[in-house]
Amino acid sequence: MSGDSTPERPSASARSSARARSSTSRNRPASKPSRSRAPLVRALLTFGVLALALYFAISTPARLGLDLRGGTQIVLETRDSPTAKANAESTDRALQVLNRRVDALGVSEPNLTRSGERRIIVELPGVQDPREAEQVIGRTAQLTFHPVIGVAQPGEKPKTGERILGDESGQRLRLGPSALTGEGVKDAAGATDPQQGTGWFVTIDFNGKGGGAWKDVTGKAACAQPGDPTRRVAIVLDNKVISSPQVDPSVGCNVGIGGGSTQITGDFDQASAQELAVLIKGGALPVPVEIIEQRTVGPTLGAEAIEASAKAAAIGLALTGLFIILVYRLMGALATFALACYALISYAILVALGATLTLPGLAGFVLAIGMAIDANVLVFERAREEYAANQQKGLSTALSRGYKGAWSAIIDSNVTTLLAAGLLFFLASGPVRGFGVTLSIGVLASMVSALIVARLFTDWAVKRTFVRNRPAITGLASIGRVRTWLIERNPDLMKRGRLWLALSALVVIVAGAGIVVRGLDYGVEFTGGRLVEYSTSKPVDVDAARQAVTDAGFPRAVVQESSGDNITVRTAKLSTDQALEIQQALGELGGKVSKERDELIGPSLGNELRLKALIALGVALLAQMAYLAIRFRWTFGVAAMLAMFHDIVIVTGLFAWLGKPIDGVFLAAALTIVGLSVNDTVVVFDRIRELWAGNPKTPFARSANLAVLQTVPRTVNTGLGAMFILAALAILGGESLTDFAVALLVGLFVGTYSSTFAATPLAVELQARSGTGPPRARTKSPETAARKRAQRSGTGAVV
Repeated sequence: MSGDSTPERPSASARSSARARSSTSRNRPASKPSRSRAPLVRALLTFGVLALALYFAISTPARLGLDLRGGTQIVLETRDSPTAKANAESTDRALQVLNRRVDALGVSEPNLTRSGERRIIVELPGVQDPREAEQVIGRTAQLTFHPVIGVAQPGEKPKTGERILGDESGQRLRLGPSALTGEGVKDAAGATDPQQGTGWFVTIDFNGKGGGAWKDVTGKAACAQPGDPTRRVAIVLDNKVISSPQVDPSVGCNVGIGGGSTQITGDFDQASAQELAVLIKGGALPVPVEIIEQRTVGPTLGAEAIEASAKAAAIGLALTGLFIILVYRLMGALATFALACYALISYAILVALGATLTLPGLAGFVLAIGMAIDANVLVFERAREEYAANQQKGLSTALSRGYKGAWSAIIDSNVTTLLAAGLLFFLASGPVRGFGVTLSIGVLASMVSALIVARLFTDWAVKRTFVRNRPAITGLASIGRVRTWLIERNPDLMKRGRLWLALSALVVIVAGAGIVVRGLDYGVEFTGGRLVEYSTSKPVDVDAARQAVTDAGFPRAVVQESSGDNITVRTAKLSTDQALEIQQALGELGGKVSKERDELIGPSLGNELRLKALIALGVALLAQMAYLAIRFRWTFGVAAMLAMFHDIVIVTGLFAWLGKPIDGVFLAAALTIVGLSVNDTVVVFDRIRELWAGNPKTPFARSANLAVLQTVPRTVNTGLGAMFILAALAILGGESLTDFAVALLVGLFVGTYSSTFAATPLAVELQARSGTGPPRARTKSPETAARKRAQRSGTGAVV
């Protein structure tokens, strides 16, 4: 009866469904906690990371490199001597001696470190005149004390074990074998005693063995009559007599000066007494050292670089944020906020690790901001696909699957960038290593920003009722006009794959012709020599400056105009005193002249750096190929490597045609181009692998073509984000950063082109010849297959 309240007995199928529902409901509580805890864990992790980053950013000041705060950096290399071998142990002992010498200079916050087995890096903040440092640090011989045998006659040559050197007044003295070395000196200081009116003098304190040796040598010298040259003891440093005092008449023969200390009196003023004390206190270097690199940067240049990079970062971040908000709306706004958090996290990691921020490092920091948005773009494009395929499941599910689906491409693209940054750190030197450090930090921080910070806020947003009811405001409700147009038109780009390869080969030939015809203008860093940049108070015509430098005695010097009407002078050999002569010659034309930058690279170091640069590029290409071969297959790895080689040759050829210098900054740009290029290629190859595995019967070329069309929005959006940053650096960054930014802009454009029109057609050609089959699909569930088909069709229909 219709009014009967007795429930109808369920059918067998209904009972089965009920049991399934019951089973499902019984199992649900087990998975519920994990789903509820995940957002909470992400929230705690996000706010913990941000709080920690804010603490370090506020409490720890950034450690600026000398190229940003001004000062002098000197790189010394130890050499073998007849009595000692240059190795890590002797270099460490030399480092201790140099520390005492630098302390005596009174420089604020000096930094001396050993690099490798035989190199010592000396950083002297605020020291603008390298002559001061060279006079103390650059003295390479051992400090020795010699008995004076007599006055040398004109033309007389030293006997075995003797030396003939001029004293302070130029008189040539015959010196016996050294009685003691600087290792016997404990301390030395300039002093004065106003009560006794003795003026300035130098006190020397010896250690045990040194005190005994000093007593013996002065005891023997005291046997000569006062005024006799043999009553003197010569103190020699760097094959030069720095003092030759006479033993006081009160000292008896064979008695000597005991007590472990002595005084040197004479016609000293404060400066000369302290200078002599500094040289004696420096002690003996166990092995000779040679200056192989020297850099001096004026404080104004560093301040301008910081200001320019800060402006570029602010402008680039604002433009990138506006662009992402325009494309992805609410999700873009949240990603922009995460991008600001990324900048905070990157800076906090930098100061927490105590890393030194250099000029190229600043460029790496700014560039990484543009690259940081890449992970968010990958996620949002995936989420758009998921929502188009399964609108009924809602935005939250689509976004969650977007994060999961983009994970593989994010990991692969970031690992390849880290490979390039790691090579910069291990194979480059000087400020370029700072670029590798900041780029590595930026990559790691970008993953935290995109996968933890951005995910927390985007997940929270799409679960709000207001947002769920208005999916259009999220920017995820459609796959975008560009992609829709491409899917509707479905152009078969791979059909003309060989045409694209021929065009790429033609561009490479033109670029290679520039390298052959014009040659590469290697900078001082790769050839050795000296480059000095001067600023003048009045504008100076470069031709007039060139003539002034020629008249000063340097006709082979290369004189050019740099940024801000500064004058740069580059030559193979130029001493510090000669650089001062050029500065004075330019002063007659430009009024007040100041030295903004001074770089000295030894020829052996230049050859070494050039070899390291070639090794770095070669290893980068091979490392990327090996990684892609492991992650994908060898055909993909070879195609990506050839595409990267194509990008490097084009950028290098452009620099050759334009006459731009090939230096350490260019090396940083080249390796970054490798990373940027492979980023695009990895994203395309990841989609090819996914589509090919989902439809193994589809021809590989068709899957490759579809993958290219589907990844166009990500490529364009990420490229524009980085382009805003690089354009700001190119306009505001000064001469060195401008060249760097231009190289990266060209590399970004060429890399975007090559991933579609070089790497992918190459993969198609290689795959056709390899005969290998498609990879296995990761999942084979009907739901996943439906999503794959929806992605390929672009209609959003679900079978």
